[in-house]
Amino acid sequence: MLKKLILLILLALLSAAATLAYQFDKALTTPLAIAQDNFLTVSSGSSISSFAKQLEQKQWVTTRFWLRNYGRLFPQKANIKAGTYLIKKDSTLAQLLVQLVEGKEHQFSVTFIEGTRFKDALVILAEHPQIKQSVNGKPVSEIAAKLGIDSANPEGWLFPDTYAFTADTLDLTLLKRAYANMQSQLNTAWEARAKNLPYKTPYQALIMASIIEKETSYIAEQPVISAVFVNRLRKRMRLQTDPTVIYGLGERYQGDITRAHLREKTAYNTYRINGLPPTPIAMPGLSALKATLHPATSDYFYFVSGGNGKHVFSKTLAEHNRAVRDYLSKQKRANR
Repeated sequence: MLKKLILLILLALLSAAATLAYQFDKALTTPLAIAQDNFLTVSSGSSISSFAKQLEQKQWVTTRFWLRNYGRLFPQKANIKAGTYLIKKDSTLAQLLVQLVEGKEHQFSVTFIEGTRFKDALVILAEHPQIKQSVNGKPVSEIAAKLGIDSANPEGWLFPDTYAFTADTLDLTLLKRAYANMQSQLNTAWEARAKNLPYKTPYQALIMASIIEKETSYIAEQPVISAVFVNRLRKRMRLQTDPTVIYGLGERYQGDITRAHLREKTAYNTYRINGLPPTPIAMPGLSALKATLHPATSDYFYFVSGGNGKHVFSKTLAEHNRAVRDYLSKQKRANR
């Protein structure tokens, strides 16, 4: 009789254990109650118990019982890490736990575009909801000092690229990454530069690369434009490039360059100053850096827009003037 009772108790316990195991498995393998992909932020110091309560409050699970007790039974499988995670709509609780235990946070990103300015990068950072602000609204000179840039104007020192980051990354951290990237890219390009270029320092090359970047979006032309500027510098001719005039005008530029603008002597007006402007005027990309330090071999001294996204290059002023007249004629016909 006693043996039969013990056997019945054991069978009951086994049945209860099997039922409990089934319920645990069902709770862990049932998809979360979310209709679409969602971001989930786990705060620093969260326990599996508080996390289970968080999911219950969000109504992603019907009860926190199973997750809370799963963490008690298998603590090594419930050592969740703080962060912001992207949870897919078909995820199960088991998949969610794996994601959080492995710390697979979502990677957000920002992109700095070739030819844009330092101030544009600051706007991008300030508008991103997952970036922690620390320099927003501060003077550019102060930000430059925080980056370790030995100039009050840090223009050109951010490498245009896409930068991935996790939630609550400091804006300054991303700026430092972009600055370090530009330093690395510039130094590598400088070490591999062609011989007998009219640039004494990598920074002078950076200035020229920013001008080339602004002059054309057609990459195949960049080495030719680079050659034009090299030829002009060697002949001690002024660069006479409109993008530097525009940069010097700052907020006063309203879409058109006037003759008065060309006559105005700003630090950046290369119609009025000799040589390079004092700083870059934009973020140059890698192709512009390479074109600067490996110009094409040519006898061109002039270029003007061809009206098709490309340029017409000339060796003499007479040729250039004809090309300018042709361009203006095309513009007039297009505006009729």
